[in-house]
Amino acid sequence: MESRVAVLAILVENRESAEKINGILHEFNSFIIGRMGLPYRERNVNIISIMLDAPSDKINTLAGKLGRLEGVTAKAVYAGMK
Repeated sequence: MESRVAVLAILVENRESAEKINGILHEFNSFIIGRMGLPYRERNVNIISIMLDAPSDKINTLAGKLGRLEGVTAKAVYAGMK
């Protein structure tokens, strides 16, 4: 299956989900090429960007698992195909 480059945006409004988020990300660590997280305390939200090089189905599975957690939103943006 063809690998794609993508950025997964994760918004965390429930800090209690942090351990589950890290566990899920660990499952997909072989596809992660970078990670950046910023707390936005004024709005009580944490913003995480995950850079990936993975097949589309793996990216979609990761986004789906994260998005099912309480207080977590996850969306992927893909680089164009060549």
